[in-house]
Amino acid sequence: MDALTIHEAASTTGWSARMLRYVEEAGLIEPRRSAAGYRLYGPGELQRLRTLRELLDAHAVSITEVGFALRLRRDEELSAALQGWFATEPARPADVPAADWLLWEQDKHQKLLAAAARHATELMETTTR
Repeated sequence: MDALTIHEAASTTGWSARMLRYVEEAGLIEPRRSAAGYRLYGPGELQRLRTLRELLDAHAVSITEVGFALRLRRDEELSAALQGWFATEPARPADVPAADWLLWEQDKHQKLLAAAARHATELMETTTR
């Protein structure tokens, strides 16, 4: 046998089958598939899982954070947007008086929340049709 099923890999590695699916969904490993579509974990995938656990433990990061780091490596637009956000210092808009800045920001947040709520409602309505 040159590969393990997801349950065998879970038993071998200490990761649950559910967590192995999550690691795959995050793009951190990609087990090959059998003709019937079952995930097959070979020595390369087992090594990646072992070294992923070591990485998580050594740097106190989560799988989600590692997955996001991978996304940053692959998505140049997102990477550039984040670099821009980190480099930008908060600044009061020129047309907003200093005394009104807090109220102006609160209003912007309320509008963003309302728009997000409308969007979520629209999504729910389209998925339940």
